[in-house]
Amino acid sequence: MSLLKFTPPLCPYCSNAKQLLKTKGVDYEEIGMHDMSREERQELMKKTNNYRTVPQIFVGETFVGGFDELNQMNQQGKLDELLAG
Repeated sequence: MSLLKFTPPLCPYCSNAKQLLKTKGVDYEEIGMHDMSREERQELMKKTNNYRTVPQIFVGETFVGGFDELNQMNQQGKLDELLAG
């Protein structure tokens, strides 16, 4: 299952999220916030309930949150369950 991450350049939380996903062997697609149109950003805000920090991580269509939420899910063993889908 691929993950979509909406990230700006030079974001330490984004780097941490990518590293965590790499250690899990997860393939992901990275989409830069600056590569999105205004309409795409507005649609993203609807999907995330106006979540404003980065990264914005999705597993499939499920919005996970940012790195803190991703890391917490991993520590609780819930990330593997979500990835297994």
